[in-house]
Amino acid sequence: MWCRRTTTWSWWRLRRLCQIMCQRSSSSRYSPLPWQGLFDEDKMIAIPDSEDIFHVYLAGTEGPVVFCLHGGGYTGLSFSLIAGKMKEKVRVVAMDMRGHGLSKTSDNTDLSAETQCQDVLNVISEMYGREPPALILIGHSMGGAIAVRVAAKRALPTLAGLVVIDVVEGTAMASLVHMQRILANRQLHFPSVQKAIEWSVRGGGSLQNVESARISVPSTLKFDTDMKCYVWRTALEESEAHWRGWYEDLSEVFLSCPVPKLLLLAGTDRLDRALTIGQMQGKFQMIVVRHTGHAIQEDEPDEFAGVMLNFIARNRIGTSGVEIPGLRQPVSLRSLN
Repeated sequence: MWCRRTTTWSWWRLRRLCQIMCQRSSSSRYSPLPWQGLFDEDKMIAIPDSEDIFHVYLAGTEGPVVFCLHGGGYTGLSFSLIAGKMKEKVRVVAMDMRGHGLSKTSDNTDLSAETQCQDVLNVISEMYGREPPALILIGHSMGGAIAVRVAAKRALPTLAGLVVIDVVEGTAMASLVHMQRILANRQLHFPSVQKAIEWSVRGGGSLQNVESARISVPSTLKFDTDMKCYVWRTALEESEAHWRGWYEDLSEVFLSCPVPKLLLLAGTDRLDRALTIGQMQGKFQMIVVRHTGHAIQEDEPDEFAGVMLNFIARNRIGTSGVEIPGLRQPVSLRSLN
């Protein structure tokens, strides 16, 4: 009897030890990672004559500026891994959009397309003045819609390229009727940051790359002192009034932008009729990235960075403009636009 109890007790202790080790391993696997070393620094950009202060991450010191706009609910850290891979050849700037990350504005709930477009123009103007270097706008999801509308304004004389990540009008408009249900079904409360990261890659979130999630997800959370848990920093469900304005007529606006354009998709089923015709006519470059989720820049950073650098080289985009072999000075983008 004594031997039997000892054996049972030893088995229980071994099982408990295994559980503890698994929990520690899981906690370590999903623990947050710093963005330092990928981005070089971050800054707060105060907009004159307003209460708005926008948080930006910066990487690199030479080359054209790749200006990145994240999707709804994400932050500028969504572009961390690609910044680390591209900063030797270009400058990468990733902005926390209004109501996201560490940016603070007089109205964090005004996520209308027009307001966000003006935010982007204000930040670029404050950072670079009236003569910014050559710019390539990159936008993911909501940020893609804003990037398209900024480009269409033709208010950036040095805009040299436009890259849109996994958003097209047809699919986006069709999904709007389901968005509130989708948002309501996601997990809203987390006992720790690690659990939020784990949920983002395993429990129904939109990320597949654990490393990227460990960097980007913590910036999308805040600690609720009343509930004693972590919650999402941005209440996307409260922005419904602006959703249609992000995506309506997006395809035609995209096709009208007078700069080289690249559309990155996770699947060809996302193309609508206008884009299908435009792609057949050669009005933009399209690349489908296989085996990825919605956040292509996070899930496949190596492929994404390679595609981006190839796009820049293919269109001969240098620090000051389009570089043509044989000419000492780049062609002014102002004259091309």
